[in-house]
Amino acid sequence: MPIAGLLAGVRVLDFGIWRPVPYATQLLIEMGADVIKVEPPTGDPMRVFPDLFAVLNAGKRAVALDLKDETERARVLELVRDADVAIEGFRPGVADRLGVGYDALRALNPALIYCSLSGYGQTGPLRDVPGHDLNYQARAGIIEPHGGDGAPVVGRPPIADLAAGVFAAMAVCAALVRAARAGEGEYIDVSMTDVLATWTGPLPSLQVEGGPKLGGGVPGYGSFKTADGRWVVLGVIAEDHLWSALTAALGMDDAVTLSFLDRLPRIAELNGRIAAAIGAMTRAEAIERLERAGVPISPVLGRTELPDDALLQARGVMTRAADGRPQMGHPLLYREHPAQVPSTIPSLRTGVAAVPGWLPRASS
Repeated sequence: MPIAGLLAGVRVLDFGIWRPVPYATQLLIEMGADVIKVEPPTGDPMRVFPDLFAVLNAGKRAVALDLKDETERARVLELVRDADVAIEGFRPGVADRLGVGYDALRALNPALIYCSLSGYGQTGPLRDVPGHDLNYQARAGIIEPHGGDGAPVVGRPPIADLAAGVFAAMAVCAALVRAARAGEGEYIDVSMTDVLATWTGPLPSLQVEGGPKLGGGVPGYGSFKTADGRWVVLGVIAEDHLWSALTAALGMDDAVTLSFLDRLPRIAELNGRIAAAIGAMTRAEAIERLERAGVPISPVLGRTELPDDALLQARGVMTRAADGRPQMGHPLLYREHPAQVPSTIPSLRTGVAAVPGWLPRASS
Protein backbone atom coordinates (compact mmCIF):
# COMPACT_ATOMS: atom_id res chain seq x y z
CA MET A 1 0.00 0.00 0.00
CA PRO A 2 1.57 3.34 -0.99
CA ILE A 3 2.46 5.80 1.76
CA ALA A 4 0.05 8.73 1.97
CA GLY A 5 1.45 12.09 0.95
CA LEU A 6 1.82 15.08 3.26
CA LEU A 7 -1.50 16.51 2.09
CA ALA A 8 -3.50 13.28 2.24
CA GLY A 9 -7.13 14.09 2.98
CA VAL A 10 -6.91 17.70 1.79
CA ARG A 11 -9.63 18.56 -0.74
CA VAL A 12 -8.98 21.17 -3.41
CA LEU A 13 -11.29 22.74 -5.97
CA ASP A 14 -9.36 23.91 -9.04
CA PHE A 15 -11.07 26.61 -11.13
CA GLY A 16 -7.95 27.30 -13.20
CA ILE A 17 -7.10 27.08 -16.89
CA TRP A 18 -3.86 27.36 -18.85
CA ARG A 19 -0.86 26.95 -16.52
CA PRO A 20 -0.58 28.95 -13.25
CA VAL A 21 -3.47 27.52 -11.19
CA PRO A 22 -3.19 23.98 -12.64
CA TYR A 23 0.52 23.96 -11.79
CA ALA A 24 -0.21 25.02 -8.22
CA THR A 25 -2.82 22.31 -7.77
CA GLN A 26 -0.59 19.75 -9.48
CA LEU A 27 2.03 20.35 -6.81
CA LEU A 28 -0.67 19.82 -4.19
CA ILE A 29 -1.99 16.60 -5.76
CA GLU A 30 1.52 15.16 -5.95
CA MET A 31 1.74 15.73 -2.19
CA GLY A 32 -1.44 13.73 -1.69
CA ALA A 33 -4.31 16.21 -2.06
CA ASP A 34 -7.59 15.32 -3.73
CA VAL A 35 -8.18 17.78 -6.59
CA ILE A 36 -11.39 18.25 -8.55
CA LYS A 37 -10.88 20.41 -11.63
CA VAL A 38 -13.86 22.49 -12.77
CA GLU A 39 -13.40 23.52 -16.39
CA PRO A 40 -15.45 25.91 -18.54
CA PRO A 41 -18.05 24.36 -20.89
CA THR A 42 -15.55 24.14 -23.76
CA GLY A 43 -12.83 22.73 -21.52
CA ASP A 44 -9.47 24.07 -20.42
CA PRO A 45 -7.89 25.67 -23.52
CA MET A 46 -4.64 23.96 -22.54
CA ARG A 47 -6.19 20.71 -23.77
CA VAL A 48 -5.13 21.70 -27.30
CA PHE A 49 -1.59 20.93 -26.06
CA PRO A 50 -2.21 17.39 -24.76
CA ASP A 51 1.33 16.66 -23.57
CA LEU A 52 1.50 19.84 -21.51
CA PHE A 53 -2.05 19.38 -20.25
CA ALA A 54 -1.06 15.92 -19.02
CA VAL A 55 1.89 17.28 -17.04
CA LEU A 56 -0.28 19.91 -15.36
CA ASN A 57 -3.37 17.83 -14.62
CA ALA A 58 -2.50 14.18 -14.13
CA GLY A 59 -4.40 12.54 -11.29
CA LYS A 60 -7.10 15.17 -11.06
CA ARG A 61 -10.75 14.45 -11.74
CA ALA A 62 -12.32 16.96 -14.08
CA VAL A 63 -15.74 18.14 -15.20
CA ALA A 64 -16.83 20.88 -17.58
CA LEU A 65 -19.59 23.05 -16.14
CA ASP A 66 -21.34 26.30 -17.00
CA LEU A 67 -21.16 28.24 -13.75
CA LYS A 68 -23.71 30.68 -15.15
CA ASP A 69 -26.23 27.85 -15.03
CA GLU A 70 -27.91 27.78 -11.62
CA THR A 71 -28.21 23.99 -11.46
CA GLU A 72 -24.60 23.36 -12.44
CA ARG A 73 -23.31 26.05 -10.09
CA ALA A 74 -25.36 24.57 -7.24
CA ARG A 75 -23.57 21.23 -7.66
CA VAL A 76 -20.22 22.98 -7.35
CA LEU A 77 -21.39 24.74 -4.21
CA GLU A 78 -22.21 21.35 -2.72
CA LEU A 79 -18.56 20.40 -3.16
CA VAL A 80 -17.48 23.61 -1.46
CA ARG A 81 -19.08 22.61 1.83
CA ASP A 82 -16.58 19.76 2.26
CA ALA A 83 -13.59 21.39 0.54
CA ASP A 84 -10.49 22.70 2.25
CA VAL A 85 -9.14 24.87 -0.57
CA ALA A 86 -10.46 26.62 -3.66
CA ILE A 87 -8.10 28.18 -6.21
CA GLU A 88 -9.27 30.33 -9.12
CA GLY A 89 -7.49 32.05 -11.96
CA PHE A 90 -10.26 34.21 -13.45
CA ARG A 91 -9.76 37.89 -14.13
CA PRO A 92 -10.54 39.86 -10.95
CA GLY A 93 -14.27 40.13 -10.38
CA VAL A 94 -15.26 37.23 -12.66
CA ALA A 95 -15.45 34.65 -9.87
CA ASP A 96 -17.86 36.92 -7.97
CA ARG A 97 -20.04 37.34 -11.04
CA LEU A 98 -20.13 33.57 -11.52
CA GLY A 99 -21.17 33.03 -7.93
CA VAL A 100 -17.97 31.30 -6.84
CA GLY A 101 -16.12 34.27 -5.35
CA TYR A 102 -14.59 34.29 -1.88
CA ASP A 103 -17.57 35.80 -0.06
CA ALA A 104 -20.04 33.36 -1.61
CA LEU A 105 -17.94 30.30 -0.84
CA ARG A 106 -16.92 31.44 2.63
CA ALA A 107 -20.59 31.80 3.53
CA LEU A 108 -20.91 28.07 2.88
CA ASN A 109 -17.60 27.08 4.46
CA PRO A 110 -16.05 29.62 6.89
CA ALA A 111 -12.85 27.56 7.21
CA LEU A 112 -12.25 27.51 3.45
CA ILE A 113 -8.87 28.63 2.14
CA TYR A 114 -9.48 30.62 -1.04
CA CYS A 115 -6.68 31.63 -3.39
CA SER A 116 -7.05 34.01 -6.34
CA LEU A 117 -4.20 33.95 -8.84
CA SER A 118 -4.04 36.64 -11.51
CA GLY A 119 -1.59 38.57 -13.64
CA TYR A 120 -1.64 41.89 -11.81
CA GLY A 121 -3.50 41.11 -8.58
CA GLN A 122 -7.02 41.68 -7.30
CA THR A 123 -6.40 45.37 -6.59
CA GLY A 124 -4.56 48.15 -8.38
CA PRO A 125 -4.85 49.98 -11.69
CA LEU A 126 -4.18 46.93 -13.90
CA ARG A 127 -6.47 44.42 -12.17
CA ASP A 128 -8.71 44.11 -15.25
CA VAL A 129 -5.97 44.14 -17.89
CA PRO A 130 -5.44 40.79 -19.68
CA GLY A 131 -2.02 39.27 -20.17
CA HIS A 132 0.14 36.19 -20.34
CA ASP A 133 3.49 35.18 -18.90
CA LEU A 134 5.54 37.45 -21.17
CA ASN A 135 3.57 40.55 -20.15
CA TYR A 136 4.24 39.95 -16.46
CA GLN A 137 7.94 39.28 -17.04
CA ALA A 138 8.27 42.57 -18.91
CA ARG A 139 6.56 44.64 -16.23
CA ALA A 140 8.54 43.00 -13.43
CA GLY A 141 11.95 43.78 -14.95
CA ILE A 142 12.79 40.16 -15.74
CA ILE A 143 13.50 40.73 -19.45
CA GLU A 144 15.11 44.14 -19.04
CA PRO A 145 17.18 45.02 -22.13
CA HIS A 146 20.92 44.96 -21.54
CA GLY A 147 23.73 46.59 -23.42
CA GLY A 148 22.07 49.79 -24.56
CA ASP A 149 20.04 48.94 -27.64
CA GLY A 150 20.13 45.20 -26.99
CA ALA A 151 16.83 43.39 -27.37
CA PRO A 152 15.16 41.92 -24.29
CA VAL A 153 16.15 38.32 -23.67
CA VAL A 154 13.16 36.09 -22.99
CA GLY A 155 13.82 32.93 -21.01
CA ARG A 156 12.33 29.68 -22.30
CA PRO A 157 10.51 28.56 -19.14
CA PRO A 158 7.33 30.61 -18.50
CA ILE A 159 8.62 31.73 -15.14
CA ALA A 160 5.71 34.02 -14.28
CA ASP A 161 3.24 31.15 -14.61
CA LEU A 162 5.43 28.67 -12.77
CA ALA A 163 6.62 31.00 -10.01
CA ALA A 164 3.08 32.11 -9.24
CA GLY A 165 1.97 28.50 -9.09
CA VAL A 166 4.72 27.67 -6.60
CA PHE A 167 3.93 30.70 -4.43
CA ALA A 168 0.22 29.87 -4.50
CA ALA A 169 0.91 26.30 -3.39
CA MET A 170 3.22 27.56 -0.63
CA ALA A 171 0.62 30.04 0.62
CA VAL A 172 -2.08 27.38 0.59
CA CYS A 173 0.11 25.04 2.64
CA ALA A 174 0.78 27.81 5.16
CA ALA A 175 -2.94 28.53 5.40
CA LEU A 176 -3.68 24.83 5.89
CA VAL A 177 -1.40 24.84 8.93
CA ARG A 178 -3.34 27.78 10.37
CA ALA A 179 -6.66 26.14 9.58
CA ALA A 180 -5.58 22.92 11.30
CA ARG A 181 -4.54 24.82 14.43
CA ALA A 182 -7.22 27.49 14.67
CA GLY A 183 -10.01 26.42 12.33
CA GLU A 184 -9.69 29.67 10.41
CA GLY A 185 -9.84 30.08 6.65
CA GLU A 186 -7.90 32.61 4.58
CA TYR A 187 -8.09 34.63 1.39
CA ILE A 188 -4.88 34.72 -0.67
CA ASP A 189 -4.24 37.17 -3.51
CA VAL A 190 -1.35 36.04 -5.75
CA SER A 191 -0.15 38.35 -8.53
CA MET A 192 2.28 36.90 -11.05
CA THR A 193 3.80 40.35 -11.55
CA ASP A 194 4.26 40.91 -7.81
CA VAL A 195 6.06 37.60 -7.43
CA LEU A 196 8.58 38.36 -10.16
CA ALA A 197 9.06 41.97 -9.05
CA THR A 198 10.15 40.76 -5.61
CA TRP A 199 12.77 38.62 -7.34
CA THR A 200 14.30 41.40 -9.39
CA GLY A 201 13.83 44.39 -7.09
CA PRO A 202 14.93 47.96 -7.82
CA LEU A 203 18.60 47.10 -7.65
CA PRO A 204 21.08 49.20 -9.65
CA SER A 205 24.07 47.66 -11.37
CA LEU A 206 26.19 45.89 -8.79
CA GLN A 207 29.09 47.96 -7.54
CA VAL A 208 32.20 46.23 -6.28
CA GLU A 209 33.81 47.99 -3.32
CA GLY A 210 36.96 49.57 -4.68
CA GLY A 211 36.12 48.51 -8.22
CA PRO A 212 33.83 49.26 -11.17
CA LYS A 213 30.17 48.49 -11.73
CA LEU A 214 29.56 44.99 -13.03
CA GLY A 215 27.38 45.86 -16.00
CA GLY A 216 29.76 43.98 -18.27
CA GLY A 217 29.94 40.85 -16.15
CA VAL A 218 32.97 39.23 -14.59
CA PRO A 219 35.71 36.96 -16.01
CA GLY A 220 34.87 33.28 -15.75
CA TYR A 221 31.10 33.74 -15.49
CA GLY A 222 28.93 33.06 -18.52
CA SER A 223 28.38 30.70 -21.43
CA PHE A 224 31.13 29.34 -23.68
CA LYS A 225 30.91 27.32 -26.91
CA THR A 226 32.77 24.04 -27.23
CA ALA A 227 34.47 22.45 -30.24
CA ASP A 228 31.48 20.22 -30.99
CA GLY A 229 29.11 23.18 -31.26
CA ARG A 230 27.63 22.73 -27.80
CA TRP A 231 27.72 25.06 -24.82
CA VAL A 232 28.83 25.09 -21.19
CA VAL A 233 28.43 27.68 -18.50
CA LEU A 234 31.01 28.67 -15.91
CA GLY A 235 30.06 30.02 -12.50
CA VAL A 236 33.20 31.75 -11.25
CA ILE A 237 32.46 35.15 -9.69
CA ALA A 238 34.68 36.68 -7.00
CA GLU A 239 36.17 33.47 -5.56
CA ASP A 240 39.92 33.58 -6.06
CA HIS A 241 40.32 29.83 -5.44
CA LEU A 242 37.81 29.01 -8.19
CA TRP A 243 39.52 31.42 -10.56
CA SER A 244 42.88 29.81 -9.82
CA ALA A 245 41.46 26.35 -10.42
CA LEU A 246 39.89 27.45 -13.72
CA THR A 247 42.93 29.16 -15.14
CA ALA A 248 45.31 26.42 -14.05
CA ALA A 249 43.11 23.78 -15.69
CA LEU A 250 43.00 25.80 -18.92
CA GLY A 251 46.75 26.45 -18.99
CA MET A 252 46.41 30.19 -18.27
CA ASP A 253 49.26 30.10 -15.76
CA ASP A 254 50.02 33.82 -15.94
CA ALA A 255 46.47 34.60 -14.76
CA VAL A 256 46.26 32.13 -11.88
CA THR A 257 47.17 34.62 -9.14
CA LEU A 258 45.08 37.56 -10.37
CA SER A 259 42.77 38.91 -7.67
CA PHE A 260 39.13 39.74 -8.37
CA LEU A 261 39.88 43.47 -8.60
CA ASP A 262 42.81 42.72 -10.91
CA ARG A 263 40.53 40.67 -13.18
CA LEU A 264 37.70 43.19 -13.56
CA PRO A 265 39.45 45.67 -15.89
CA ARG A 266 40.45 42.76 -18.15
CA ILE A 267 37.05 41.14 -18.67
CA ALA A 268 37.10 41.04 -22.47
CA GLU A 269 40.68 39.78 -22.65
CA LEU A 270 40.34 37.08 -20.00
CA ASN A 271 36.96 35.81 -21.18
CA GLY A 272 38.34 35.72 -24.71
CA ARG A 273 41.18 33.48 -23.58
CA ILE A 274 38.78 31.25 -21.64
CA ALA A 275 36.53 31.00 -24.68
CA ALA A 276 39.47 29.99 -26.88
CA ALA A 277 40.60 27.30 -24.44
CA ILE A 278 37.14 25.83 -24.01
CA GLY A 279 36.48 26.14 -27.73
CA ALA A 280 39.32 23.70 -28.35
CA MET A 281 37.57 20.95 -26.33
CA THR A 282 34.35 19.03 -26.79
CA ARG A 283 31.63 19.61 -24.21
CA ALA A 284 32.36 16.28 -22.56
CA GLU A 285 36.09 17.02 -22.42
CA ALA A 286 35.56 20.48 -20.94
CA ILE A 287 33.21 19.18 -18.28
CA GLU A 288 35.46 16.26 -17.36
CA ARG A 289 38.56 18.46 -17.05
CA LEU A 290 37.02 21.37 -15.19
CA GLU A 291 34.84 19.29 -12.86
CA ARG A 292 37.95 17.32 -11.90
CA ALA A 293 39.64 20.64 -11.11
CA GLY A 294 36.76 21.75 -8.88
CA VAL A 295 35.47 24.45 -11.24
CA PRO A 296 31.71 25.22 -11.29
CA ILE A 297 30.86 24.14 -14.82
CA SER A 298 27.58 22.85 -16.22
CA PRO A 299 26.47 21.66 -19.64
CA VAL A 300 23.77 23.70 -21.36
CA LEU A 301 21.28 20.90 -21.89
CA GLY A 302 18.54 20.81 -24.47
CA ARG A 303 15.12 19.55 -23.44
CA THR A 304 15.63 16.27 -25.25
CA GLU A 305 18.73 15.62 -23.13
CA LEU A 306 17.03 16.12 -19.76
CA PRO A 307 15.46 12.66 -19.34
CA ASP A 308 18.88 10.99 -19.64
CA ASP A 309 20.81 13.43 -17.43
CA ALA A 310 22.49 11.47 -14.64
CA LEU A 311 21.78 14.08 -11.96
CA LEU A 312 18.09 14.43 -12.75
CA GLN A 313 17.68 10.67 -12.99
CA ALA A 314 19.38 10.15 -9.63
CA ARG A 315 17.09 12.72 -8.03
CA GLY A 316 14.01 11.22 -9.64
CA VAL A 317 13.10 14.48 -11.35
CA MET A 318 13.39 12.95 -14.79
CA THR A 319 12.75 9.30 -15.61
CA ARG A 320 11.60 7.24 -18.54
CA ALA A 321 8.45 5.13 -18.67
CA ALA A 322 8.51 1.49 -19.74
CA ASP A 323 7.77 2.56 -23.30
CA GLY A 324 10.65 5.05 -23.28
CA ARG A 325 8.58 8.20 -22.90
CA PRO A 326 10.16 10.85 -20.65
CA GLN A 327 8.40 11.50 -17.35
CA MET A 328 8.75 14.34 -14.87
CA GLY A 329 8.73 13.78 -11.15
CA HIS A 330 7.78 16.03 -8.25
CA PRO A 331 10.37 18.81 -7.72
CA LEU A 332 10.89 18.11 -4.00
CA LEU A 333 11.83 15.05 -1.93
CA TYR A 334 10.05 14.06 1.29
CA ARG A 335 11.60 11.24 3.27
CA GLU A 336 8.61 10.06 5.32
CA HIS A 337 5.72 10.97 2.99
CA PRO A 338 7.06 10.85 -0.57
CA ALA A 339 5.22 12.58 -3.35
CA GLN A 340 3.50 10.49 -6.00
CA VAL A 341 3.25 11.64 -9.60
CA PRO A 342 -0.04 10.33 -11.02
CA SER A 343 -0.38 9.27 -14.63
CA THR A 344 -4.14 9.27 -15.23
CA ILE A 345 -5.21 12.22 -17.38
CA PRO A 346 -8.73 13.54 -16.70
CA SER A 347 -11.09 13.19 -19.63
CA LEU A 348 -13.52 16.03 -20.26
CA ARG A 349 -16.95 15.09 -18.98
CA THR A 350 -19.82 17.54 -18.88
CA GLY A 351 -22.94 18.18 -16.86
CA VAL A 352 -24.08 17.87 -13.27
CA ALA A 353 -24.25 14.07 -13.40
CA ALA A 354 -20.55 13.95 -14.28
CA VAL A 355 -19.37 15.98 -11.27
CA PRO A 356 -17.16 13.70 -9.16
CA GLY A 357 -17.56 13.41 -5.41
CA TRP A 358 -14.74 13.85 -2.95
CA LEU A 359 -12.58 10.87 -2.14
CA PRO A 360 -12.59 9.59 1.46
CA ARG A 361 -10.33 11.63 3.72
CA ALA A 362 -7.34 9.33 4.07
CA SER A 363 -5.14 10.33 7.00
CA SER A 364 -2.19 7.97 6.75
